[in-house]
Amino acid sequence: QVQLVESGGGSVPAGGSLRLSCAASGLSVSSAFTGWFRQAPGKEREGVAVIYTGWGRTYYADSVKGRFTISQDNAKNTVYLQMDSLKPEDTGMYYCAAANPRVWVRSPLKTDEYNYWGQGTQVTVSS
Repeated sequence: QVQLVESGGGSVPAGGSLRLSCAASGLSVSSAFTGWFRQAPGKEREGVAVIYTGWGRTYYADSVKGRFTISQDNAKNTVYLQMDSLKPEDTGMYYCAAANPRVWVRSPLKTDEYNYWGQGTQVTVSS
């Protein structure tokens, strides 16, 4: 059974940083598209950052490009999201997601491309 467990969320002032972690089991993160999605109250869930190490590919939403960095540690089977220069509009529940292994995802930042989801970790950025 695939499980994704997020951690690292919290409350920070604008301009601060957080590092989110997604620990995976039942799936090797290096063999699948994995990434981070977020949902603010009253808004649709949106793609933030996705990684596929097999092809050396990363994908970022325009709103976070240059501020967020996605990476993974294959030995720990964990995906990370380093978030710098945080803004209040970054506030939301952040979810880790993974597609089926060895499947090429055509639209990496679309939520319906992913089969497995974590429970989320809250990120709150105050002004």
